[in-house]
Amino acid sequence: MLKRHKHWEEVWSKTHSHEATWYQESPEVSLGLIQATEIDRKARILDIGGGPSTLVDGLLDRGFENLSVLDLSHSALGHAKARLGSRSEHVAWITEDVTTFHADEPIDLWHDRAVLHFLTKKRDRELYVQTLSESLAPEGHVIIATFALDGPKRCSGLRVLRYGAREISALLGTDFLLLEVLRETHLTPGNIEQRFTYFRLQRQR
Repeated sequence: MLKRHKHWEEVWSKTHSHEATWYQESPEVSLGLIQATEIDRKARILDIGGGPSTLVDGLLDRGFENLSVLDLSHSALGHAKARLGSRSEHVAWITEDVTTFHADEPIDLWHDRAVLHFLTKKRDRELYVQTLSESLAPEGHVIIATFALDGPKRCSGLRVLRYGAREISALLGTDFLLLEVLRETHLTPGNIEQRFTYFRLQRQR
């Protein structure tokens, strides 16, 4: 975990958010999937590895009131806070590794774009699922995006795992019902295509 923290702290201390390969001016797929859940504007939403992502901007614009962003890089969260200015006061910012995180209250919607696929060690994936299971409210919603099966094998100098519907269902288990699968071809700032798969699931108990 310390090695992971050091890597991403170094990345975000030297990189502007719009320079990152996964940068999106507006995360339309994520916002659309969140809308599909029909959750209340007061629902508790946690963005895993959100860092400087503009998802929080879009959620604030849509009137969501209970937002938290978790990232193990203090610098990454600093980018988002600076961008939002005074609006950042309406967001809870959490500097922590998802594999050791403990929610203070149940989460209604768990969103993760591109954290899970960096967890290449089995134990880290087990801890991720454990954190998800312990944090999510009954019948809570899950949106996870990873590199697709035909996506990149490495990103930001690190090896990644790629997921399809079978792989995500096997990892999360039968407590989570897979409701929707979407593919996205993301174009990086360097005009390189990266294929992602988005999964929308709901807890069954």
